[in-house]
Amino acid sequence: MKHNGRWLAAGLVIVGMQLTACQRPVVKHEAEHPAEVEAVEGSDLSRVTLTEKAAARIDLKTTPVREQRMSRSALPRKVVPHSALIYGPQGETWIYTSPQPRTFIRYKVDVDYVEGDLVVLNDGPPAGTVVASVAVAQLYGTEFGVGH
Repeated sequence: MKHNGRWLAAGLVIVGMQLTACQRPVVKHEAEHPAEVEAVEGSDLSRVTLTEKAAARIDLKTTPVREQRMSRSALPRKVVPHSALIYGPQGETWIYTSPQPRTFIRYKVDVDYVEGDLVVLNDGPPAGTVVASVAVAQLYGTEFGVGH
């Protein structure tokens, strides 16, 4: 009977070692926040910075403000894609400028008219300024905490 006890003990040790080997290590992950929103000093605006993963998930796209000759004007006008425009609660018009990759700040614009898929601006950022052109509503929602 003593030999059976040794075999039983050896079997339990082997089974215990196998079970231990099957366990995955416990790795504590910090929750990744897809965006950081911080106040822009001296204004009522916020800076929205997205992680690379968040920008990819919402398929964020940017484009520069351009100067283009339009049918109603002999001189080139500043234009942005219509998809870049977002309306505030009082009907004010905004776009999101991008001073750095994946970083956006709302910018108030004065729209003259819309022609096709372009918005012609009376007032807005200088030509060449990078603006969000896709996922603008998601940036606005992130800035104001809509859906959180």
